[in-house]
Amino acid sequence: MKTALISALAIMTAAPALAERGADGDLRVLYWQAASVLNPYLSTSAKDVEPASLVLEPLAIVAADGSYQTVLAEEIPSIENGGIAADYSAVTWRLKPGLTWSDGSPVTAEDVKFTADYCMAPGFGCAVLAEFEGISKVEVIDDLTVRLSFDQPRFQPLQAFLGQRTPILQKAQFQDCLGAAGASCSAQNFGPIGTGPFRVTQFNPGDVVQFDANPNYRDAAKPAFARVTIKGGGDAMAAARAVLETGEVDFAWNLQLPPEAIAQMESAGKGQVYTAFGTMVERIELNQTDPSADLPAEERATSAHPHPFLSDPAVRKALSMAIDRPIIAELAYGPAGQPTCTITPTPQEYVTDDDSCLTQDIAGAKALLDQAGWVPGGDGVREKDGVRLQVLFQTSVNSVRQDVQSLVKQWWSEIGVATDLKTVEGSSFFGGDPENPDSLARFLADVQMYTDAYYQPDPASFLNEFTCASIPRPDTQWQGSNSPRFCDPVYDERMDLLHQTAASADRQQFAREMVAMITTEGHVMLPLIHRGMVLARANSLQGTAPNGWEGSLWNIADWSRAK
Repeated sequence: MKTALISALAIMTAAPALAERGADGDLRVLYWQAASVLNPYLSTSAKDVEPASLVLEPLAIVAADGSYQTVLAEEIPSIENGGIAADYSAVTWRLKPGLTWSDGSPVTAEDVKFTADYCMAPGFGCAVLAEFEGISKVEVIDDLTVRLSFDQPRFQPLQAFLGQRTPILQKAQFQDCLGAAGASCSAQNFGPIGTGPFRVTQFNPGDVVQFDANPNYRDAAKPAFARVTIKGGGDAMAAARAVLETGEVDFAWNLQLPPEAIAQMESAGKGQVYTAFGTMVERIELNQTDPSADLPAEERATSAHPHPFLSDPAVRKALSMAIDRPIIAELAYGPAGQPTCTITPTPQEYVTDDDSCLTQDIAGAKALLDQAGWVPGGDGVREKDGVRLQVLFQTSVNSVRQDVQSLVKQWWSEIGVATDLKTVEGSSFFGGDPENPDSLARFLADVQMYTDAYYQPDPASFLNEFTCASIPRPDTQWQGSNSPRFCDPVYDERMDLLHQTAASADRQQFAREMVAMITTEGHVMLPLIHRGMVLARANSLQGTAPNGWEGSLWNIADWSRAK
């Protein structure tokens, strides 16, 4: 399919009332990292989840201000309305009456129950299984009501079905896709039936998705656009030009570009950029397992083989000390990023107090490696017991990331660490294909860099991603959120305590301790920049609004074209 893709942008004001569904014709959206699947239960990458959100919807989402907003649910469960059990042992959701799928069939509580069963089915490798952690039973109370019961009190019970990563699937379409069969259900995963404002009409994985307005959408006046095309491929620079300079598309996503480049393109007058700050943190991960090609394929990057030198805390800390985060922010991000030492930058109550990583310390890093017995060899690269400090550093193809790679390589060379740089096309790096050796989940490198985020104000489910059970493994088809293969029983114990704690102050304390274990104390992850998502919209596009929690297309039903 040759159709050029188009993208939608958002103004910060409310969209005007829409008189007629589809009256504004075509919307062109550009996601330069192309979607590979339209099922968020198979991939948590924004390039897949956000296009899928045009079709698949959850019970509720997180609004820009951190509050909860209903989508398919009639109300947000709480202790006060009885939706959350008084002992936090269960949560009950009630659907809005009269909801239908795009094929006209009714949405029922059976669909909600089925979706939970689908994600939790043994052998599936659900990409968002952490959001269903602790659910022991799912019961249909009536056609519109479903109860999720937990194996112990769950003091952050609103996880599953809250946010675009855990939408409701149609049971009738997916019922033959349980367990190991799930990944091979191509028709379902590429063309899900949903309740959203659009329905899939054509999908070429790694290239383009086309949508038409859902004729059975619950608001008869929406969406304003009759068709949406989301084109993938290219890079962030070309995507920005397509909106800001040539006007070929309406909206472009994730413009991680040098600030001066954006300003120059914006001066053409065809479009504008805006930034949505949420929880995105650009970070470097240090592989805790051995990715060596000398190992059998099924044993590479598995816990059976610890990393030969990144398992040394002194090496990890030295790598962090050598990085100048304020320089990265100044040169590569400008107003779209701030240096950080944490992976939980918001809400403020969860932010750790330790900002020592913001001060580069080359001399201290050298001394630390000396003390740990890593001494420079003849070529200046440190070694110990025949092991050289030489890393393969991978990230996605992106001009800003390549600039950061070069800076980090230089700083690491100053402390005696050799660095080989590798770049991977975004659609491959962020893809969910279990056979893909270049994905961040497989992590067949020593070091990798990308941005991650969490999608609920309480970061419990995000922190749960780094438990031992969340490590990608061959038996999970390499699905799992703990890509650095960090595993510490103490961390897992803290996670259990967090799940058992209701008091806000205690939850915040446990969370800060856990973040420190993997960042400022453990240095398994090296936070670099608290990033804003930079987006571009055509001047004619109305109704868009930043939401750092739910992604760029979260309110696309409200978008329209200025007349």
